[in-house]
Amino acid sequence: MTRFVQLHLLTSYPPANLNRDDLGNPKTARLGGVERLRVSSQSLKRAWRTSELFQQQLEGAIGTRTKRLGVDAFDGLLTAGASEKQAREWAGQIAKVYGAIKKDNPLEIEQLVHVAPDERTVLDALVGTLAREKRGPSDEELDSLLQKQTAVDIAMFGRMLASKPEYNGEAAVQVAHAIGVHASAIEDDYFTAVDDLNQNEPGAAHIGESGFAAAVFYQYICIDRDLLKKNLGGNEALTQKALRALTEAAVKVGPTGKQNSYASRAYAHYALAEKGAQQPRSLSLAFVKPVSGEDYAAEAIEVLERVRDNMDKVYGDCADKRNQFNTLAGEGSLKAMLEFVAVE
Repeated sequence: MTRFVQLHLLTSYPPANLNRDDLGNPKTARLGGVERLRVSSQSLKRAWRTSELFQQQLEGAIGTRTKRLGVDAFDGLLTAGASEKQAREWAGQIAKVYGAIKKDNPLEIEQLVHVAPDERTVLDALVGTLAREKRGPSDEELDSLLQKQTAVDIAMFGRMLASKPEYNGEAAVQVAHAIGVHASAIEDDYFTAVDDLNQNEPGAAHIGESGFAAAVFYQYICIDRDLLKKNLGGNEALTQKALRALTEAAVKVGPTGKQNSYASRAYAHYALAEKGAQQPRSLSLAFVKPVSGEDYAAEAIEVLERVRDNMDKVYGDCADKRNQFNTLAGEGSLKAMLEFVAVE
């Protein structure tokens, strides 16, 4: 029986600033004695779950992350005819269901709350009921706002509610930070902007600098298929749909940082999918020694496959089944990989 699905991706990005640090430069990590580019798992997961591809394939099954559930309830109550005093009081009671509220704004929750579509539907229905019946919410109605949900992104990436741990969800998908397979130097892009209407004064109206760099990234994703299906209420069809959507998003969609400046859109040029009940393992070991030749994209594939095969020799087969594609060699297909990943 398949339990784990593992994805190993190699993606080459041209000059870009996909995921910025606190100074506005591309994020980095030091590995193997050299500085590498890095893209955080948080950035990747948000890019995937908010992508048009993900939203279209899983329409109606995607949750919402927000602090503004109380604010939305307040606005809804006002629109439905409640007085401002009533709306504020009742919406404040609703906001407290999801977590601690801010001292300076009793309608806003301190931490982001990830709610499923069904939970949003229940909230909207309650707001309508309160406005229509001109009363505050009962304890029973407040207790009904949180449910054991089946939103795909919550099932994948988990949910934590500090005040209501019984509604927490354990993540079925683990996403590593993407790491450059070779050393990269961050460079500064010196740029200017010209005032179109200023014909009298020479020079730029604005001068600035922006960090950028290029790299081939290794990306590792580990999916506990059994847990994903459990989180989705045992729905096998939705589980397969979710696996296809996640895999396609991972190979096609990257973070949107500075896209208008760099158009840094890329598909993975290599992908390896593995299925099996064995203990999962990343293949990041392949890149502890930085790739240093002239063809990073091709050499990264060679090194990754060599380490994969050597691990099989030492540990025994680390996966029951495998499927891969290599765009540089024109081998394999995304269609075949999506089917492989989805079907148990």
